[in-house]
Amino acid sequence: MDADGPITTPFTRLLGIRHPIVSAPMGRASQPELAAAVTNAGGLGGLGFSWDSPERIEELVGAVRQLTNDGPFLANFALEWDQHQRMDAALSAGARIISFFWGDITPYMDRAKAAGALVVHTVGTPEEARRAVDLGVDILVAQGNEAGGHVWSRLSTMVLVPLVADVAGKVPVLAAGGIADGRGLAAALMLGASGVWIGTRFLASTEAACHTDYKRRLIEAAASETIETTLFDGGWPDAPSRVLRNRAVVAWEAAGRPKSGSRPGEGEEIGRSPDGKPVHRYSFASLLSGSQGDIDDFALYAGESVGLVREILPASDIVRALVKDAAEIMAQRTGHRSGRSTKS
Repeated sequence: MDADGPITTPFTRLLGIRHPIVSAPMGRASQPELAAAVTNAGGLGGLGFSWDSPERIEELVGAVRQLTNDGPFLANFALEWDQHQRMDAALSAGARIISFFWGDITPYMDRAKAAGALVVHTVGTPEEARRAVDLGVDILVAQGNEAGGHVWSRLSTMVLVPLVADVAGKVPVLAAGGIADGRGLAAALMLGASGVWIGTRFLASTEAACHTDYKRRLIEAAASETIETTLFDGGWPDAPSRVLRNRAVVAWEAAGRPKSGSRPGEGEEIGRSPDGKPVHRYSFASLLSGSQGDIDDFALYAGESVGLVREILPASDIVRALVKDAAEIMAQRTGHRSGRSTKS
């Protein structure tokens, strides 16, 4: 079977891409090189712009457009903060797929649509999905609780995806959380998704801009080593996230899980960001390539799918393996074949 044969869904037809695979916009770990590698392999690369300056956003959008020869990519914004200026910068620089998470998309819809952009929204309940559809969203992401990084839903991906698909109508749904291989892609399509949104697997890629120690920890970790917590709340209060249990987590647990303000070592500097800025204990910052510090002091975002991640590969190889394995599974078990449309 041709490993590069497409799996066509409403999502791939809407975007004009070959494969129903999105690399999640994992903050500053998702740089243009990673997004471009996924797009150039036939998927959709994602970039996270929630904390960048408008000038930096314009630079990053320009870089990914050049690397992809103006291929599609996704620009993501977390709505814990006002993102109007950042979104305007992305749109002005040529981004045409705008993604939101963690808040109300209503104030942003008219501007994004007026610029001709498709709007993607990550949801955690079918009720939230229904509201987004009523507002005119183009694509939904159903993110289950087992996802890495900041998590919104209390439901598992297996339950959430069909619930969201039931209310989505003709709006394509992407499944997120717990998906790292072709089996997960095939399962998501059978649940009614039109594609998958993958973070942890792409963190362990050659192009991801996280520290080599971080990548090494990902391929060594078991699924049972993740924990959902609000421990790493510096800069983003009361926001649950799924991380790997490391020394910082263990020390906090041993101290009786004290609240913010009385945790072990609170406020001390644990390292430096790539641009030289200090990072303090319990910051939500992760250890990026070029950062200084010990991996055991930082937030190590990872989903439960980390147990399926066993090697660091180029992002293009990850895309190809996902498609090949999923196509073979569907051909064997459901009669679907590579290149044949799914019924999502």
